[in-house]
Amino acid sequence: MRHPEYQYLDLLAQVLESGDERVDRTGVGTRSIFGAMVRFDLSNDTVPILTTKRVYWKTAVKEMLWFLTGGTNIQPLLRENVRIWTDWPLAAYRRETGENITQEAFEQRIVDDDAFATRWGELGPVYGKQWRRWLGSDGEEYDQIADLIRTLRENPASRRMLFHGWNVAELGAMALPPCHMVYQYHVTSDGRLNCLLFQRSVDLLLGAAFNYVGATALQLMLAQQAGLRPGELVWVGGDVHLYLNHLDQAREQISRKPRPFPRMKLLRHAKSIDDYRIEDFEVEGYTPHAAIRAEVAV
Repeated sequence: MRHPEYQYLDLLAQVLESGDERVDRTGVGTRSIFGAMVRFDLSNDTVPILTTKRVYWKTAVKEMLWFLTGGTNIQPLLRENVRIWTDWPLAAYRRETGENITQEAFEQRIVDDDAFATRWGELGPVYGKQWRRWLGSDGEEYDQIADLIRTLRENPASRRMLFHGWNVAELGAMALPPCHMVYQYHVTSDGRLNCLLFQRSVDLLLGAAFNYVGATALQLMLAQQAGLRPGELVWVGGDVHLYLNHLDQAREQISRKPRPFPRMKLLRHAKSIDDYRIEDFEVEGYTPHAAIRAEVAV
């Protein structure tokens, strides 16, 4: 059987070989295709943590746990040594103050100074806000995750088990509109929880690997909370692109041979979706190739 990671490597090759090249929002430029799908079977604890480069899976899981808090400030992330959201508030700070502060100094001020973090660490109403505190036209806040878990438990045959982050009224206030924007769930007759994630835009070299891990971690948590078993993760991409300064790195990754996927387990049964911690996740058998460095386009 062909290693499932080749689905991702084939996508890299397709974008390299036939992607449409154009200038993008960041000014870096991309090569992209429109419309792609990959599928991963999670039923035997195997998880799609890519092996053709090292993926810092704990960072992806910590980010997902932060989303679930409903938070929108980077201070809790930085206190967990997660720096993947710093670029946007740092760019805003430099632009508005004219101070050419280093990223390290900016992050340290966010960690140490609550008032500074409140002013400069906010990302606007991004993922967690929409997932846990969607503001309706009636002025009420809606917890999409709580509603999803309730439906998984009480009406698992429903075709309305989903949540999303594309709140049109609040897009302009977000540091970055949601890329992984719709998560839909499906329960089989024998109790397996499947997920389909639609991602409107994906940085294929840097972002996809984190999105696979984050979605997997969430699927494991939801399955546990609903008394189900993990099934299949189906990932669908809209604008699937490589930045033009990532092409050599993509070629390097394609040249590597995948190794066996690791296994991920939850070490305890959390009381609720809000009770999980990074220490609850264990990954076994992860022996990847070396990391591949690349710059994030902001």
